[in-house]
Amino acid sequence: MAFVETNGIRLSYRRSGRGEPVVMIMGSSAAGRVWTMHQTPALNDAGFETITFDNRGVPPSDSPAGDYSLAMMVTDTAGLIETLGLGPCHLVGASMGSMIAQELALARPELVRSAVLLATRARSDVLRRAQTEADRVLRESGITLPPRYLAARTVLEMLSPATLDDDASAARWLELFELTGGRGAGGQLGAVAALGDRRAALRGVDVPCRAVAFADDRVCPPHLVAEVVDAVPGCELVTIPDTGHLGYLERPEAVNAAIVEFLNRHRDGGLLHTVGGPAGEQSPLRRGRDA
Repeated sequence: MAFVETNGIRLSYRRSGRGEPVVMIMGSSAAGRVWTMHQTPALNDAGFETITFDNRGVPPSDSPAGDYSLAMMVTDTAGLIETLGLGPCHLVGASMGSMIAQELALARPELVRSAVLLATRARSDVLRRAQTEADRVLRESGITLPPRYLAARTVLEMLSPATLDDDASAARWLELFELTGGRGAGGQLGAVAALGDRRAALRGVDVPCRAVAFADDRVCPPHLVAEVVDAVPGCELVTIPDTGHLGYLERPEAVNAAIVEFLNRHRDGGLLHTVGGPAGEQSPLRRGRDA
């Protein structure tokens, strides 16, 4: 584990593999090491270097007091890329990490070669805003929920029925989440909801993007992922069945295949933009497909 100083804080990061750099941006409250379970080995085997890091609020990165904005974390990520001399690099994000990636592609396109957006969205709808507010009220109440309760709530929210309907699989996930404790990075809590509706702004993204929707996702459901695809010019859509919000852990082979195939096409000197065609004709890259 190493550290960089950026945007007034210290971020912890880890590099592995050789090849074109891929910066992996994890979602809310999750550590960068989650990527190392399945994604970084697959990317390293495919000839990419991977850079994982812990967003502000996730130890051992700094955890400044107060609420964080998504803009802060976009600037953090840009600083990491610049300090390590990685740009232009590929990005892979999950959930909040995908929203950081798409905002970085919009604000600093010179740093981004391509982006894969797992379980992303461009806005928080009524239900997602209500959940964020409920989580905030719970945090401010000072109530600490028992780990067993948190584990049961987490698996119901984050995993597919295809996983949970199997008793042995459900038992393994419940045990895992109970052991990990479910502590969150409080400063990150409202970052996504505070961003507002970014659909119009995302029309300005000018780097190749692929959005990956998880068919049973309750946090970033496929219809919200599709809004990003509709907004970002030329964005591809891949939908993976039998996966919840943690699809990259539930069905890592399918997710890894979707990532690697896209990044291979956008290596340096490869296919940079495949969104052309006669005016009014839908590019093949705009059509969704199942993995």
